[in-house]
Amino acid sequence: MVVVIGGHTRNIGKTSAVCELIRAFPALHWTAVKITQYGHNVCSANGEPCDCQTADHTIALSEERDPTSGTDTSRYLAAGAARSLWLRTRQGQLAEAMPRLRAELARSTNNILESNSVMRFLRPDLYLAVLSPETADFKPSAQYVLDRADAYLLTAKADAPAWQGISLKLLAGKPQFAFTAGESFSPELQTWLAEKLGHSLPTLTL
Repeated sequence: MVVVIGGHTRNIGKTSAVCELIRAFPALHWTAVKITQYGHNVCSANGEPCDCQTADHTIALSEERDPTSGTDTSRYLAAGAARSLWLRTRQGQLAEAMPRLRAELARSTNNILESNSVMRFLRPDLYLAVLSPETADFKPSAQYVLDRADAYLLTAKADAPAWQGISLKLLAGKPQFAFTAGESFSPELQTWLAEKLGHSLPTLTL
């Protein structure tokens, strides 16, 4: 199983949504993957300024082992993920990293990825989009796959969003759930996820 969680901009709770899903279904023993694409003159190996042009610095994949460091990937482990990976590529070069990513996904029965761009290269079993109607920025990568979402996690009501050029018609006909980063998923969202994932909720989750 592959679940993808994306969002239209930074700092709207994508990592929190990944962690909450892991917490809600710990028996699935998730492998969680964060995907980051860096811009020009930034090294994929460590995210630092870099002028290198070698292939060694265009793709990096590492495994997080410390659940206390405070990084996004450590938060996955703290939430209960069995494995936590961080894939970094240069902007526009995710395709070159897909063979390595697919090999890692094949090692796990259940995978959850934090990314929008990966949707161009695979068809997940479930795609959730975190949306903040109060935040105007909307990444092209998120707009491109918005209509493929199985459900939307809204950080506020979407009656009059600040987005420019994004029609609310794209949200019509799909389940929408209120979501606040740092808080547990609502009982309604957890029940919907249990049905989609084909897995019962732990007794104490609701």
